[in-house]
Amino acid sequence: MSSLRHHRVIIASLFLPNTAVLGDSNPPSPDESALQTPGFAPPTPGPRQLQRTPGPLKSIVEDLKDKTRNPTPSLTPRGESSNPFSAFPGLSLPSGNGASGPTTPAAESLIDALSSKLAAAGGKTPGASGITTPAPNAARQYQTTHHGSNAGPRVQRRASRSSTHRAASRSLSSSRHEPGSHGHKFHFESNPHCNGGLKNAVESVGDRLRRKLWVGTLGTNTDGFREGLRRSVEWRMREERNSVPVWIPDSDFASCYDEFCHQVLWPALHYAVPDAPKTKSFYESAAFKQYVAVNQRFADTIVAAYQEGDIIWVNDYHLMLLPEMLRERLPGAPIGFFLHVAFPSSEIFRCLSVREDLLKGLLGADLIGFQTANYARHFRQTVSRILAAEALPKGIQLEDRFVDVGVFPMGIDVGSITQKKRDPEVTEWVKSLRQRYAGMKLIVGRDKLDVIQGVRQKILAFEAFLDKYPEYQGKAVLIQVALQTTEENEAQGGVADVVSHLNSRFSTLTYQPVVFLHTQDLTFNQYLALLTVADAFMVTSVREGMALRAHEFVECQEKRHRPLILSEFTGSYSFSGFRSCIPINPWDKRGTAKAIHQALTMTDDEATSRWEDLHNHVVTQTAQAFVTSFLVRCLRSNLEHMQSDSISVAALDASRILPRYRHSQKRLWLVDFEGTLWVRDIRIIARNAGVAETPLFEPPTEAIEVLNKLAEDPRNEVWLLSGLPVKGSLEIVAEKAPNVGIVAENGCFIRPRPDRGGKASWISMVANFNLTWKAPCLEILQYFTERTPGSFIEEREASVVWRFWTEKNVEDHLSDWQWARRQAAEAQNHIFDSLGERYGLRIIPGSTSFLVLPNNISRSSAVGAILNPGGPARSPAAHAHAAWLAPEVTEDTDTDFDFVFAVGKDEKLMRRLNELDNAETCSTGVRGTDAKWKLDQEQVLPALQRFAGMK
Repeated sequence: MSSLRHHRVIIASLFLPNTAVLGDSNPPSPDESALQTPGFAPPTPGPRQLQRTPGPLKSIVEDLKDKTRNPTPSLTPRGESSNPFSAFPGLSLPSGNGASGPTTPAAESLIDALSSKLAAAGGKTPGASGITTPAPNAARQYQTTHHGSNAGPRVQRRASRSSTHRAASRSLSSSRHEPGSHGHKFHFESNPHCNGGLKNAVESVGDRLRRKLWVGTLGTNTDGFREGLRRSVEWRMREERNSVPVWIPDSDFASCYDEFCHQVLWPALHYAVPDAPKTKSFYESAAFKQYVAVNQRFADTIVAAYQEGDIIWVNDYHLMLLPEMLRERLPGAPIGFFLHVAFPSSEIFRCLSVREDLLKGLLGADLIGFQTANYARHFRQTVSRILAAEALPKGIQLEDRFVDVGVFPMGIDVGSITQKKRDPEVTEWVKSLRQRYAGMKLIVGRDKLDVIQGVRQKILAFEAFLDKYPEYQGKAVLIQVALQTTEENEAQGGVADVVSHLNSRFSTLTYQPVVFLHTQDLTFNQYLALLTVADAFMVTSVREGMALRAHEFVECQEKRHRPLILSEFTGSYSFSGFRSCIPINPWDKRGTAKAIHQALTMTDDEATSRWEDLHNHVVTQTAQAFVTSFLVRCLRSNLEHMQSDSISVAALDASRILPRYRHSQKRLWLVDFEGTLWVRDIRIIARNAGVAETPLFEPPTEAIEVLNKLAEDPRNEVWLLSGLPVKGSLEIVAEKAPNVGIVAENGCFIRPRPDRGGKASWISMVANFNLTWKAPCLEILQYFTERTPGSFIEEREASVVWRFWTEKNVEDHLSDWQWARRQAAEAQNHIFDSLGERYGLRIIPGSTSFLVLPNNISRSSAVGAILNPGGPARSPAAHAHAAWLAPEVTEDTDTDFDFVFAVGKDEKLMRRLNELDNAETCSTGVRGTDAKWKLDQEQVLPALQRFAGMK
């Protein structure tokens, strides 16, 4: 983390942590403001009259107030609300205590009662609004960690900034600047739309990340902001909040955010590709233009603010094009991208019409981070399938650079949660909830009401639980806290009907099975109290990145240790520490009902054992670890990339190397065959493919002559590196160049130089490998060969090559070329999915072919075996079972050669040899290289001949 002290971090997220509100501020006292947590309602002194906008689903509080909705009321004759934080007759104020005289039933508020209790117990003075406040040194504000939580004290329902449903008195967009009204006065509030998990994680690092700059939108209508007001907001945001606002026209933002992000990207990333009649809006969305425009405005703002040494951290699916835009204008900047949500399999992502644009946009980053290993694997496979790039375990190899792909599980700020839950107000709420629900079992959940969060599945499972275990009717309550989302998403979620149906079935005069609360209906302290008294916490997401609310529940159960019911489709469940939860498939309502019963009847010993495993994971996978690991990895990735790109690679200057070559006594030559010494004519190979009487392989005469001439010098040890098979190809080369060592099939076989008796035999580097994968691999490739004109298979002893294109002129066969590339990507994906992990295979794509071979086998690993003191370079008598064949040995780079020269296209080999002080590496490739020199393929033979003629 100390390495980050010298860098400023630019954090790009769609919404800033703070927003500007026009007009004179009426700030609460410092103590009171500390209690206000974005995403939850601020503490209030008495019964609140909820002013909610029309929507498809209201909270139970409003249902109970609206008698027209339910002719048969499911409430007590006294009209008691089911909201546990609303009216609570057990804690009513004494008659005549206030100036207004005796209390009325509506005034018998639990909040009023607790305010009085806290004031009496602690001797605290109520704030201006009548609520007691904690000490001035209260902990920092804590944002709800649920990604996408957009509730807040100003906004009653998350919607587009252009939405007309927002109350005018509460909307920033309605408070347009007009002369003589508000002037340029404004104040800052916590932005209810911001990514709470990201904000908490960054703040949890504290002084260790002192220099940071947030870049994002205000989350409100800004078309009415005049230029003077914008400049004033920008200046104060920069000075007071370390933030820079991005100004986007309201219409562009609404189209980008509400249509493309919510109706196209969000469903696709969560495996929810819509069916008809919404298919057209998904596949033919015109809002992508606005999505590009929004990303471009972010790029303009970041470039203007960028300073040398800054680290740019781009967050989430709203800004997937931003890394590439930044890379074009800031080629040397460290750029990291982190996706906070899930990433689907390639079968889902390929349905997007703009799939290539999105993937290329992401690949502009130095580092791409995901929540789980599965999401990272899906991304690598998708890039391999759609862009035909080489996907490696650590990232993506592009033509000119390497992009790291890593896993960085997000966590919570455990210290902040621990401090918050010790607040005296939380303790009072815990006591009150236990009094109200004495003898009952509480199941708590907190989710958005869209399809992805699975609230409908949760309600249906709870209904199945009450049916299957009738003894819990009247004794089990599900308290569902609803995070805000768009009204369209709520309607699609289909929660309202199942809640009404369940409550109509099981409610009595004194019991209501589902208590439905919106985040505006309770404060964060009340929410922590709910987590503390809960007998189970239930997450039924049908797909989710990381369920951080489950982490919060675990920490709130420090004393009670009650179990967690968690969907198998959440990112949290993929980590071993969370396997101690009760896993469920949210689509199986009967299985989920059994899980609820298991949670409510679990013994204390078992619950404690499970909780300890969960707790150990939560306190290890923290928000601090997430931030530091991602930023350090991003910086390191950029440094590695810049080291290879910062210096332009010069053409080989033999005159600078020859003096050292003359005076060296022990030299090693490593020369690539195909594409370096010799260029194969693929069309001849294609004509001979499948022909029984294939003409004998004729190695190039000039190449063999220069190799033999180099090998004549006793100080030289010459090795030819090839991907060709031994039989029919390299065995002929071995006959014509007997003193040259040969590596065949990209490292699968090695033929050392002859021993004193003149004998040399081939050594298998894959002797202990399982090669049964070849049969199903050939079957798959045969399927694609039949459907791809001109393609053919090259079967070798331990590897397979599929050549899908043999024509030289692509422009004359453009449609065939596009089809062949698409088939190649499909074939690679199919082989990797069905055989790759099972057999440990590696797929190396080329421009017109791809190679399939075992993992840990390469020309680089073969050279490691050659350099090893016990290897064939030193002991020609070494055999297949020698110790130098072990992977840990072949990865070592150590040698006593005083001159090493390598020429070829294998970048992994170039990087490995660069670790040697006495090595000269020369690349013949056309893309970016880590080699010290570059050389055109036509110049290789003359250069080697010059060295060979030197005595």
